[in-house]
Amino acid sequence: MSSSLLEFRNLTKRFGGVTALDGFSMQLNRGEILGLIGPNGSGKTTSFNLLTGIYPTSDGSIHFDGRDVTNLSARKVYEAGIVRTFQRSRLCLPLSIYDNIMIGDTARLNGGLWSNLVRRRQFRTQFDETFEKARSLVATFSGDLADRMFEPVGSLPMIERRRIEICRALISDPRLLLLDEPSAGMTHDETDQLMSDILDVRARGDGLSIIIVEHEMGVIERITDRCVVLSYGRKIAEGTYAEVASDAEVQNAYLGVD
Repeated sequence: MSSSLLEFRNLTKRFGGVTALDGFSMQLNRGEILGLIGPNGSGKTTSFNLLTGIYPTSDGSIHFDGRDVTNLSARKVYEAGIVRTFQRSRLCLPLSIYDNIMIGDTARLNGGLWSNLVRRRQFRTQFDETFEKARSLVATFSGDLADRMFEPVGSLPMIERRRIEICRALISDPRLLLLDEPSAGMTHDETDQLMSDILDVRARGDGLSIIIVEHEMGVIERITDRCVVLSYGRKIAEGTYAEVASDAEVQNAYLGVD
């Protein structure tokens, strides 16, 4: 089996006369945490949107576990084992922790309203199974949260909401998790706690691979195995955090030239 899980091959995206990604090629290994970094507008979130079926590609291809997944629908991408979080929270604040998490696993829920009304025992069995799975997942992040599964998420602080968003992504047992600015809206202490959570999830040893888009370089330095740097839609550097941080072109992209 190849060590490569994901590969972008000359991936390009144009919006009218603007090229958001320009021949972007990269590879993600199984079990790796990859940092995708670059200044605002460099194409980081666009690459996520192409991978997850939100935008069609203009050119190039995406391969996941040896399969061409270019321009698959968002549903098909999810079924392939790729999930994501967003920079801006997508939680349904009036709904409970449990309800929000299970939105991420609707493909496995059986039966509609009529079936659930008639087959009450089957419905109860499935509910008990999904509740225990969701509760166990939340407990890996916070034992306190796991005891509050039916509280509305609107009552939770930002770090707890971020944890619930990640749990919602992980409930479907994906192979690739995409994190888009997970530290947004949080304090440094909260961010540090959340990164510890993410490292704990990776340490469980289930082979999960992660790509993280993040502006906090302390986060990138702490949790990534390798980094890819974008600028104006082009890849300008790749390597460990220390290697890309010392790269002159990367420093120019972030800081400019005197």
